[in-house]
Amino acid sequence: MDGEQGGRIGSKPPGLEGSSDTRLLANPLMGDVVSDWSPVHEAAIHGRVLSLRNLISQGWPVNLITADRVSPLHEACLGGHLLCANILLKHGAQVNGVTMDWHTPLFNACVSGSQACVNLLLQHGASPHPESDLASPIHEAARRGHVECVEALAAHGGNIDHNINHMGTPLYLACENQQIACAKKLLESEKSFLTPDLELAMKGKSINLTVRGKHN
Repeated sequence: MDGEQGGRIGSKPPGLEGSSDTRLLANPLMGDVVSDWSPVHEAAIHGRVLSLRNLISQGWPVNLITADRVSPLHEACLGGHLLCANILLKHGAQVNGVTMDWHTPLFNACVSGSQACVNLLLQHGASPHPESDLASPIHEAARRGHVECVEALAAHGGNIDHNINHMGTPLYLACENQQIACAKKLLESEKSFLTPDLELAMKGKSINLTVRGKHN
């Protein structure tokens, strides 16, 4: 397995000050999570295509971010709203934008399990490699059992054997969370095989897998 490849842990997300299209929204009088949302965020998270189009036509920027650096594209992908994500990307949304929690739109698409959003983002240049190991798209997809998302990421160069110190590999997470179909799909890779850690992850779980991995 490829032990230490991938993102970083502990550093801050890259700043967005250099982008003239990015606007930071914040209301210092309000402490709640949604107080710094824009109408564009609201339309994106709820999949309101017509509202989103109208807002953009009125001049609302698509790269507005909240105090936590959440963009409308993040929200559209979290909701699995393909049409909204497509509209935002066509109008210049930043495909690899990173939130304060290191979440990218691709990570959010893997949370929602939207293969369509994952494919759309990858087609627009989204990186399958995480900026930080705190938010790895392929690990999140495996943990939640989103097989199609894992397949799409792997087809675009995502490392299915990437080992994260505090998580393990995608296969480990699939086994630990009893995502049988996802674990079987990962085991079909000639690089994937059971290790003592994986056996421990499956211990006590009702997982019956036929392992045909290679031990090189």
